[in-house]
Amino acid sequence: MAAKKKANKPTAAQQAKAAADAHHTVARNRRAFHDYHIDDRYEAGIALSGTEVKALRQGRASLIDGWVEIDGGQAWLQGVHIPEYAQGTWTNHAPRRKRRLLLHKQEIYRLGAKSRERGMTIVPLELYFVRGRAKVEIALARGKQEWDKRQALREKQDAREAQRAMSLRAHRE
Repeated sequence: MAAKKKANKPTAAQQAKAAADAHHTVARNRRAFHDYHIDDRYEAGIALSGTEVKALRQGRASLIDGWVEIDGGQAWLQGVHIPEYAQGTWTNHAPRRKRRLLLHKQEIYRLGAKSRERGMTIVPLELYFVRGRAKVEIALARGKQEWDKRQALREKQDAREAQRAMSLRAHRE
């Protein structure tokens, strides 16, 4: 008789590692998808103070007014609101201070060159934790015209109506 193999049940250490490697989203910038055509995406680390990390772990941040600026060979995240940590003392951070992004030098040069083109900008899309490190997904983006925005909304609405019609048809049968 052949011996039966045990089901590969993950150990506690493997479960802890999987939980640590998980992607914990803090904030998304859905408005960026409405206002811009997204071209290239990059993942960058962020240099944060202790109270900023604690406020982010509570799930509090806003990327809506944020943008990235290339200055002196460094990338800076501007306009992102991370509220003050409630239990912080005099060491609390300023909510809208500029924060340094951690990117490779070649990525910074490439982003700087492309963002100097007419109509191009760099916007934050998502703020999240991976393995306990705060990361931000940034994108090189081109601004949309008003008619582009209306057309995108119309396409979403048409797709939603088609999906609704298909689901109603499936329920009748």
